[in-house]
Amino acid sequence: MRVLYVDLEREWRGGQSQALLTLRGLRERGLQVELVAARDSPLEVRSMQARITVHDVPRLGLLAWAAAAIGGLLAGNRFDLVHLNEPHALTAAWLAGAHKKLPLLLSRRIGFPLRRGWVSRARYASVERFIANSRNVAQSLIDCGIAPERISVVNEGVEIPPLPSPERKSSARSHWGVKDGEFLFGCVSVFVPEKGQRHLIEALAAVRKSHHEARLLLAGDGECSGELAALTNKLGQSEAVLFPGFVNDVSGVYDALDAFVFPSEFEGLGTALQSAMAAGLPSVSTNRGALAEVVEHERTALVVQPDGKEFASAMLRVMTDASLRKKLGEAGRREVQERFSAARMVDGTIQVYEDVFEKRCKS
Repeated sequence: MRVLYVDLEREWRGGQSQALLTLRGLRERGLQVELVAARDSPLEVRSMQARITVHDVPRLGLLAWAAAAIGGLLAGNRFDLVHLNEPHALTAAWLAGAHKKLPLLLSRRIGFPLRRGWVSRARYASVERFIANSRNVAQSLIDCGIAPERISVVNEGVEIPPLPSPERKSSARSHWGVKDGEFLFGCVSVFVPEKGQRHLIEALAAVRKSHHEARLLLAGDGECSGELAALTNKLGQSEAVLFPGFVNDVSGVYDALDAFVFPSEFEGLGTALQSAMAAGLPSVSTNRGALAEVVEHERTALVVQPDGKEFASAMLRVMTDASLRKKLGEAGRREVQERFSAARMVDGTIQVYEDVFEKRCKS
């Protein structure tokens, strides 16, 4: 099978991480796959390093250039379907009239309602199959009027790393300036309001009233960076909170942590949390959005509401109960291995491709 994959995001977020895992997995399984991406975007750079064939388009006039590139590539009849990884990719493919030639598949990772303008309706009508990353997201599509037979659920997945050796963990902690005896909580996520990092800063201030050894690493960047830094200063936690900014290789963050905390107020599925669980980290999370499909309270994580006081209480439990940390870490890792691995995600994606292709051939 020959797949044209399109992702026009300029930044590196969870969707782009999933794109790269998918591209690599498809190629490893013998599919022919090529990518259309924004020039000099992190996805383009990393895909080229992985020896994926990439057709890059200029950032200035991105949609027009991408539409032209897609149209040109499809003119050669070299592909069987087009997989669109985000909304800009859908717009470009629609402008190119790609839906008149091949089936379009669109990844959907958020449960926000679909836009209802005539252009949006036309774009979404051109999609033959929506690939929702969770049941929650699939239901949001149904609520917006998308027929269930046009939706397939393929959970996002993450790689399962080997557990870090004591030496590797010590090296990672040293890199971040974490001392022996300090307990490091951490979160990896973009800094936007719905990710809820402010709850963690409030929780840390409460935890440190009795456990001054607690620290917090918040990896990421975004519109709330200044707000979070100001809150940290206001609560007197500047020395306890680490803001490394965007981290290219987050494995060095996970290796350094004692526990992962994920205060998201709305989440499509939460690959950062899945990665932490895969790394064997005991986790505290909300169950907002599709997170209820990932974590189970007291079994694979501690589940609380996105609130500073609730997170503080759960963080204290994790800090002071070694047996609880061991139980949650082991159970969380097993859960990801069994349900949320990158391999399962790629296999599920291929099954959707085959289903769409077979139905198109019969029609």
